[in-house]
Amino acid sequence: MAYRKSCPLVLALLSVIFYSSVVLAVPVSYNVVSFGAKADGETDSTEAFSTAWSQACASENPADVYVPAGRFYLRQVVFNGPCNNNAIRIRIDGTLVAPSNYMVPGNGGNWLLFSAVNGVTISGGILDGQGTGLWACKNSGKNCPDGASTLQFSNSKNIVVSGLTSINSQMFHIVVNGCNNVKMQGVKIAASGDSPNTDGIHVQLSSGVTILNSKIGTGDDCISIGPGATNLWIENVACGPGHGISIGSLGKDQIEAGVQNITVTTAIFTGTQNGVRIKSWGRPSNGFARSILFQHVLMVNVQNPIVIDQNYCPSNEGCPGQVSGVKISDVTYQDIHGTSATQVAVNLDCSSMYPCSGIRLQDVKLTYNNNQAAQASCNHAAGTTSGFVQPAGCL
Repeated sequence: MAYRKSCPLVLALLSVIFYSSVVLAVPVSYNVVSFGAKADGETDSTEAFSTAWSQACASENPADVYVPAGRFYLRQVVFNGPCNNNAIRIRIDGTLVAPSNYMVPGNGGNWLLFSAVNGVTISGGILDGQGTGLWACKNSGKNCPDGASTLQFSNSKNIVVSGLTSINSQMFHIVVNGCNNVKMQGVKIAASGDSPNTDGIHVQLSSGVTILNSKIGTGDDCISIGPGATNLWIENVACGPGHGISIGSLGKDQIEAGVQNITVTTAIFTGTQNGVRIKSWGRPSNGFARSILFQHVLMVNVQNPIVIDQNYCPSNEGCPGQVSGVKISDVTYQDIHGTSATQVAVNLDCSSMYPCSGIRLQDVKLTYNNNQAAQASCNHAAGTTSGFVQPAGCL
């Protein structure tokens, strides 16, 4: 009988505990306007954003940083961690605007940098890098600063980027460096096809990165995969204009982390310089690229649909006459079809010292110039073909 009488009291206590936990779980919200940000595109809102971040980072409970509609001008901002909570969401309904004067960031490297954070989500919004002035400077051949990447995550984990748009970055649009467990979905990236060094998404020294349902058009690689990238999944990405999806360049340094377990599936390349590419410098290195799968890919008038280039040497400086030390193995091209803008649709130019091994072509059909037969070229590449493969006779 005592047990029965105590049940209502126990239930009441449990209800209070449950209700309290729900209340505590509701994020604290910090509107950047409350800290002095102005949505006029001209007033410097850097300090307001930094203060809002500091408040959210110091919160013991989940926190929101909210950016309402309008244009907010920001100089370079560093969002430092670690924070007191691992659930900060940055909700952007407006546009963040970088300095139009490219001398302001100069060689600063990054415009918006998240460093050593855990559990940060960025949803919505537009990032306007205002890079056209720097592009013009670089394309004119003048001595120009490197510029700044628009958004970088460094030494961070459990990151989500959803529904974000990046336009006209000075350099790379999004950089993932030294991170673990990063998911990007519904990302849109846009820059002129002649904008130099404006890679869409660059991943290096990171593991567990997923890129989904995104559209990227820029003047360099749509996605570039650098040394130390492992367990990377790319799915349903549209690329063009741009230089394709590239693993590399690898082997720039003699001691370098390798690349492995990379999947690119369900992608479309339209009018790009390359489709799926692996490239390494023609110089000594202990680097490698292995366990790579490119599958379900459509090429539309792509100059180099399938390419491995192990003699990469821009301007013939620092590597002429040298041989790539990067070892490439276990690379599968499966269900790749479409049209090539050049006659050589498959070009596997591998290292003479460390030939490519385990290359697999399965169900590949690439044509050239109104359904004419394309060609394949292989140097120091070994592997197999299966299913229908056109162009054939290379491996």
